[in-house]
Parts: sequence; structure tokens; C-alpha cells
Amino acid sequence: MNLHAIRAIYLFEMARTWRTLMQSIASPVISTSLYFVVFGSAIGSRMVEIDGISYGAFIIPGLIMLMLLNESISNASFGIYMPKFSGTIYEVLSAPVSYVEVVLGYVGAAASKSIILGLLILATSRLFVDFGIEHPFAMLFFLVLTAVTFSLFGFIIGIWADGFEKLQIIPMMIVTPLTFLGGTFYSVNMLPPFWQTVTLFNPVVYLISGFRWSFYGVADVNVAVSLGMTVMFMLLCLATIWWIFKTGYRLKS
Repeated sequence: MNLHAIRAIYLFEMARTWRTLMQSIASPVISTSLYFVVFGSAIGSRMVEIDGISYGAFIIPGLIMLMLLNESISNASFGIYMPKFSGTIYEVLSAPVSYVEVVLGYVGAAASKSIILGLLILATSRLFVDFGIEHPFAMLFFLVLTAVTFSLFGFIIGIWADGFEKLQIIPMMIVTPLTFLGGTFYSVNMLPPFWQTVTLFNPVVYLISGFRWSFYGVADVNVAVSLGMTVMFMLLCLATIWWIFKTGYRLKS
């Protein structure tokens, strides 16, 4: 394992974050804080409790997950797309660096940014809502697992995309709607029986449900199922990346 290569890619990607703090860190934190103000304080004060949890506290895991999914995909896809766009990807591919090390460097940096943002938003939410974390280690585990999984997914999107507009298609047209419809602002149990069944086909439901369980000990679906679905998606992403590097799909063209 070439640790120097992994470290070089990782630090290069992280340095881009520190150069653009307003865009990379401040903007997502401020945007999510607005959700807390509007939904947590303004609307939440008029809402009844959900599963014995105040509405403002109930939406915290969903909002963190909303940001985490989008930022993980965005960071990873942009990180690998820019070398393709500028042509420097050929230098990486011709260097004595394995595909595993390339993925570890880019995905590790993207996941690190998302985890930092998640923790910052978690701390910021204390300014608006009083809440507790029943299973802190499980919360960190779900946070890291989700960040890594969707950074892998973003890496795939970055390789697939052949233009800047394609980097935003899946996050904006698919991931964000699925997150809003996945229990970010409500409990699945509040829906009519038919729509509860339909909602279970939304993979984001399992992510938000497991993450919310780590906070309050309540979940819309079994925690083991949530964990299993997340791990299964991560393995699918890993298999896809293996195939991409094996075939050179959109890397050598």
C-alpha cells in the first residue's frame, strides 16, 4: 500500500476545501441553519410531538442526512471530474499508484469533508433546538458509513459525467427528492398504509431511520435493516468502481 500516494491525493483534495471555506463549509452550514429556523422554530412551535420528540428535534437527523448525502456526492464527483476535465487524470493513471489507492485518496477526502460538515451542523443545531443523543457511537458510525458510501457513489458520478451539468443531475433530480420524501420532515408512520408501503421502496428512508434511531431510539424501520441496506449499497458502489477501473470506462477515452 502506497501511503505516500494516498496522503498526497488526500491532502490535495482537502487543501481545495480550505481555500474555499465559504463555499465548502460556511454555505452548507448556513443553508441547513435556515431549515432549523423555518421548520424547527417557526413551524415546529406549532407542531405536535412525533413519537414523544419535539418536532424541532425530530428533524435534526433528517436535515443532517440531507446535507451529508448531497455534500458527499458533490465533493467526490467534483474531485474526480476535475482531473478528467483538465487532463491530469492521465498523470494519476500512469503513476505507480494502484486503483485502490486512488479511490482511497479521493473518497477519503470527500468523506472527511462531509463528516466535518455533519459534525458542524450537529453543533450548530444546539443553537436552535435542545436534544440528546441516545447512542452517540452508533450515531458516529452511521455518519461515517453514510459519508463513505455516498462519496463512493459520487466518485462514480464524477467518472460517468462528461459535463458540469451532469454532475448535478442525479443529486438534484433524484437524491434530494428522495431525501425529502424519505422521512426528513415527518415519520413514515404518519402516512396512510398504502403510502407507507410505497415509501419503503425509497432507499433513503433506511438511512434516515437508522440515523434517527441513534439519536432518540425510535425508527420507522428496523435498525438492522437500515444498516444492511446501507452496507449493501456501499458494496454495490465498490463493485461498480472495480468494474470502471477494470474496463477503463470513461477514464481512458
